[in-house]
Amino acid sequence: MIAPATNALHGDSAKLSPPSIVALTCAFVLLAFAGCQSPALHPPRAVDWLIDASPYRATLRVTSSELVLSNGLVRRVFSRLPTLACTAIDDLVSGTSHLRAIEAEALLVLDGATVRVGGRVGQANRACPRPGWATNLAGDPEALVCTHFEEHPVEAPFAWKRVRHCEDRPWPAPGVHLVLTFEAPTTRPDLTGLVVRVHHQVHDGLPLFSKWIEVENRGVARTLDHFESERLAVVEAASSVEANPTWPQHALHVFSDYAMHARERGVQWRSDKAFTTQVNYRLETPCLVVARPEVGPGEVLEEGSVLRSHTVHVLVRDSLERERSSLALRRAMRTLAPWITENPLIFHARSSKPEDVRKAIDQAAATGFELVILSFGSGFDFESRDAAYAATVRDLVAYAHAKGIELGGYSLLASRRISDTDDVIDPASGSTGKHAVFGNSPCLLSAWGEAYFAQLERFRAATDLDALEHDGSYPGDVCASTKHPGHDSLHDSQWKQWKRITDYYARCRAEGVYLNVPDNYHLNGSNKTGMGYRETNWSLPRAEQLVHARQNIFDGTWDKTPTMGWMFVPLSEYHGGGATATIEPLAEHLDTYEAFLQINLGAGVQACWRGPRLYDSEATLALVKKWVDWFQARRAILESDVIHLRRADGRDWDGLLHVNPGLEMKGLAVLFNPLASSIERRIRLPLYYTGLSSSARVRVGDGPEREAQLDRGDGLTLTLTLPPGFTWIELR
Repeated sequence: MIAPATNALHGDSAKLSPPSIVALTCAFVLLAFAGCQSPALHPPRAVDWLIDASPYRATLRVTSSELVLSNGLVRRVFSRLPTLACTAIDDLVSGTSHLRAIEAEALLVLDGATVRVGGRVGQANRACPRPGWATNLAGDPEALVCTHFEEHPVEAPFAWKRVRHCEDRPWPAPGVHLVLTFEAPTTRPDLTGLVVRVHHQVHDGLPLFSKWIEVENRGVARTLDHFESERLAVVEAASSVEANPTWPQHALHVFSDYAMHARERGVQWRSDKAFTTQVNYRLETPCLVVARPEVGPGEVLEEGSVLRSHTVHVLVRDSLERERSSLALRRAMRTLAPWITENPLIFHARSSKPEDVRKAIDQAAATGFELVILSFGSGFDFESRDAAYAATVRDLVAYAHAKGIELGGYSLLASRRISDTDDVIDPASGSTGKHAVFGNSPCLLSAWGEAYFAQLERFRAATDLDALEHDGSYPGDVCASTKHPGHDSLHDSQWKQWKRITDYYARCRAEGVYLNVPDNYHLNGSNKTGMGYRETNWSLPRAEQLVHARQNIFDGTWDKTPTMGWMFVPLSEYHGGGATATIEPLAEHLDTYEAFLQINLGAGVQACWRGPRLYDSEATLALVKKWVDWFQARRAILESDVIHLRRADGRDWDGLLHVNPGLEMKGLAVLFNPLASSIERRIRLPLYYTGLSSSARVRVGDGPEREAQLDRGDGLTLTLTLPPGFTWIELR
């Protein structure tokens, strides 16, 4: 049942739309920091880039004194005189300038000696730049100097072969690519032959800068002990005289593709001891961004060799309001790693016996599922070198393809022990075992590691498998061995192991292989990681599992799109729990099975449906097909971004709102009533990010469509009668 909101509600719901909040907030920021702002900053934009990004095209403006990368949302300014240096990173939406001091474009440590790349010296007060400040600073006489710059096409770090349903996004994302080349000054003959290319990219319609460096050695061999590919002296997010254990979030969200074990390993926020005018008594304000590997790289650069760094991304957020900030990050991920929008329906088959695999494929085809993965514990063996076994798997792949189904398999990497010879060696104890992230782990560059990756490629080529679920992916372990063939010592072990696995993932992406990887390798080519859940919770009673599932999706989609994270549904017993935790026999628990289908598909999230079968009766088949068909008919909006409405607590309604201003169906709310009886609630749907501004055509479930007027805050307050379970609302 639906009724429009009464005027009495408008006093509560007539809220400022996000750009108005941003503009008001930024007015105070500009007043507070007026002395630090560039006079050329633009006013807030009339068109919100999160609703329509098309006006914001990347450009490179070249003058005799400056290089300016901009797209109308952000700009990065490089002063050319007296030497090249980055002097500004500006948010053109909020009118905020984020840099307070000049740093080098990069920093190298070669054979123990520090080498700076570009930059200026002589800035006494590192708190706040003044008009004309940059040109009054001297170039660093010991640093590499910029000899020339070029505009290049935007580069894709690797190819993306599109073989399954996904968003129609360009790859690489269009934009502008600036390359600055630095070489040794005449005062540094010891650096002759050293060339550093600094790459900057800004994309259309996204307030983000990307950066990496290439270090080329044209002279005698040198060891690159360390590097910093980015160093930003940023305006502090807050001031505190004493130590602050919870420094506020900064408007610059800096991240990289050097991430392992769900943790950023390539970017650090540090204090700036040279910033002596800061309020913090011990000079501990985190206001210096440094991009560098935790360890190494420790690479020996022979004559003619080139090392490419990891890539650092600076997302300039125009608001720290949680939903808007989250939407900005999710848009960045869709742009930088568009393969995350590949989102097949996955059946995790529990048996790899050929007759069982064929049944799994048949059931997937009958229900509309798209990918069968031979799960952990199924007996599937990616490491088998038996030609007859590979031929059997290839026949199963051909059978699946004939039914329109993809087939993949599971392989365990790092969370296991191989041998004292092949496992990572702890630098403190000099031994293997119990010191790695997972307790035991093989070194990816040991003889076993080299053979393992070669086997993965050989087996996939022999079988034509479509997907790899790569469990226990490399978590960032270091290795002190000096005998492994792929690395020299502790110093280069982390960097080279990361390169080993990311090079493999890049090849998988170029070949169209779907990658389920329980770690944050999205920027390196993986499609999906866990949405976030505790595996033992699947042994809880079924009703509790349903609440946890909705909580996990609600929490996981703050920093992931619905398509980036997988959920889990144990059709058969998993981690114990007995009959009260188990959906099998499926026909006897259709209510729970249906609820899991509604929860996951309604969120646009794919689960790993693990068990021996997807249905066990005609009624079960009809149920699964009903909700898969429902999802397929609404797939575009369901796989779009979500607005978080209310988190599940088992005591009242909870739900999400899918939004996409580019679709005919611009919004779809999914609501759950966990109670045993119907409830009537007045629920406000914030429709700003749908692009709807005055009215909406509203349809509750399969009911009639009605016209409703939006309030002044671009929202719609509805009086709804929610029956127990699932309700959806379509908005056009």
